[in-house]
Amino acid sequence: MSSSSPKTEQWNSRLGVILAVAGSAVGLGNFLRFPGQVAQNGGGAFMIAYFVSFLLIGLPICWAEWTMGRHGGQKGYNSSPGIFNAIWRSPASKYIGIIGVIIPVVIYMYYVYIEAWCLGYAVNFALGNLEFTTIDESKAWWASFIGIEKDGQAFEGFGIGNVAIFLFFVFILNFVLIFRGISGGIEFFCKFAVPTLVLLAVVVLIRVMTLSTDVTAPEENVNNGLGFLWNPVKSFVVETDVATGETTRREIVDKDFKEHYSAISGTTENGVKYEYETVGVVKQLMNPQLWLAAAGQIFFSLSVGFGVIITYSSYMRKNDDVVLSGLSATSANEFCEVALGGLITIPAAVAFIGVAGLAGAGLGTFDLGFKVLPLVFSEMPIGNAFGALWFFLLFLAAMTSSISMLQPGIAFIEETMKADRKRSCAILGLITAIGCGFVVYFSAGIKALDTLDFWVGTFLIFVLATIQIILFGWVFGIDRGFKEAHEGAAIKIPGVYRFIMKYVSPLFLIVIFVCFVLTNVFGISFTGGEAHLSGYVTDLIGTEDSKPNVVAWLSVGLVAILFAFFAVLVSSVKRYKKLHENWKEQA
Repeated sequence: MSSSSPKTEQWNSRLGVILAVAGSAVGLGNFLRFPGQVAQNGGGAFMIAYFVSFLLIGLPICWAEWTMGRHGGQKGYNSSPGIFNAIWRSPASKYIGIIGVIIPVVIYMYYVYIEAWCLGYAVNFALGNLEFTTIDESKAWWASFIGIEKDGQAFEGFGIGNVAIFLFFVFILNFVLIFRGISGGIEFFCKFAVPTLVLLAVVVLIRVMTLSTDVTAPEENVNNGLGFLWNPVKSFVVETDVATGETTRREIVDKDFKEHYSAISGTTENGVKYEYETVGVVKQLMNPQLWLAAAGQIFFSLSVGFGVIITYSSYMRKNDDVVLSGLSATSANEFCEVALGGLITIPAAVAFIGVAGLAGAGLGTFDLGFKVLPLVFSEMPIGNAFGALWFFLLFLAAMTSSISMLQPGIAFIEETMKADRKRSCAILGLITAIGCGFVVYFSAGIKALDTLDFWVGTFLIFVLATIQIILFGWVFGIDRGFKEAHEGAAIKIPGVYRFIMKYVSPLFLIVIFVCFVLTNVFGISFTGGEAHLSGYVTDLIGTEDSKPNVVAWLSVGLVAILFAFFAVLVSSVKRYKKLHENWKEQA
C-alpha cells in the first residue's frame, strides 16, 4: 500500500464529524470534573483563568490537531505515529507519536469503569434503590458499589448493587459500536447520543433552577450557587474563639450575610470575634495553582492532547473544513461544560449543602459527582426520576468519549499490523480487557485508577499537547500550517493566532508544565510551606516509613509494557521507513 492509497473509511457528513469530536470532548470532565475544579479553585476567578486558557491553548491545539490530522490522512496515515512520521523528518517522530495511542488506550481502561458507575447509578435511581439521608450513607453505597474497600471486591457479585454487571455491558457495547466503523458506529451513535444528552441536561437544569429555598437555611439557594460560580471577588468571614484562639474561615456569597458580617467586622459577640475580608480577582489570579487547574481542565474539556482529534480528522477529505468544524466542536463542548454542567452541579450543591459545604470540604470529582449529588437527588422532590436522568446523561456523555478513545488504537493496529476491522477490534479488545481487569481488580482505594490517571491521563497529556503545538508551529511550519488549515475553510483563523500558536501557546504550555511538575511531582507549594515529594512519586520510590506501593509499580509497568509493544510494531512498519528514505534521497 503506498502512502497515497485511498482511505477505506471517511465521515459521512460535516455534522457527523462535528458531533463525533464534540462527543469525544463532551464527557465526564464536563459534568463532573469541571464543577469539581470550580469548587476547589474558588469559582469566579477560576472561570477567568479557564477562558484565558481556552483562548491561548485550547483553540490553538485544537486547530493544530485538526490540521495535522487531515494532512496526515491525505498521505494515507490515520494513527499519530504515522502522522508524526509524515510531518517530522526525524527517526524518533514515529516513536514519540506512540504517546498519542498510549493515552487514549490506557484512559479507556479506567474510564469505562467510571462509565459503568454512571449506568449503575442511573438504573438504581430508576428502581428507587438510592435513598440517602446523610452524606455518609451516600459515600458508603458508592464505596460498596465500586469495590473500594478491598482488591477484587468489584468482582464479588453481579447484582445491580455491584458494578461488575454494568462494566461487562458497557465494555461490550463500546466494542460493538467501534466495530461498526467510523461512520456506521461512532458517527451514527453520536448523532443520537449528543442531542439526547443535551436535551436531558436541559431538563435537569430547569429542575435545578426551580429548586425552592429552605426557610431554615435561606442562604442555601440556587442564586448563591450562581454567585459562587461567576463572582470573581470572594468574601470571607473569619470567626475567632476569643477563649481558645481557634479560627474558622468560611466563604459567604449571600448579599444579606455580606452586609451583616461587614457591619460587625472587628467586633466581638458571645466570645467570638468577627473579621470580614474580601479577596480581589487579581490576587486570586496570581496563584499558579489556579492556572494549573484551569489549563488541565481545558485538556480534559476539549480532548486536546489525547490523540483522538488528530486521528478523527485524518478521516476527513482534503477540502473538508477543519477551521469551522474545530470551532463548532469546541463551542458545543464549552456550552455543555459551562452552560449545562456548571449550572446544574454547582447551584444544586449549594442549594443543599451551602457554599461553606461546597468550598470548604475539598470536594473532588468523585466526591461531588457520586457522593454529594446522589444525596441532593435523594432529598429533591421526584428525585429518583431526576437522578436517573442525570446519571443516564452522564452515561451517554461517557459513551461518546470512550468510543472515541478506542479509535486511535484501532487505527494504529490497522496501520501497523495491516489488520482488518475485525482483527483490530479483537486485538484491542484483548489489550483493554486485560488493562480494565487490572484497574478493577486493584480497586482498593482506587489506587490503580488514580495512578494511571495521574501519569497517563494528566502528565502525558501535558507532554503530548506541548509536543503537538511545537510540531505545528516550528516543524510543520506556521505558514504551511495556516495554508493547510484554510483549505476548504468557510472562515479564517484570526491572524493574531499566527503569533499565539507559534510563540504564546508553546511558552504558556511549557511554563504550565514546569509548574505542574514542581507542584504535583516534587510537592513544591507556591503559597509557602515545606516541599514534600508527591504521593505519586513516593508510591514508586517509598519513604523512610513505607515501602514502594506494589499496585503503583504494576500500573506504571503496565504502561511501559504497552509502550514497548507498540514500539516493536512501529519499528516493523516498512511504510514509515520508506518515507524517511525518500526524504533522504530528495535531500
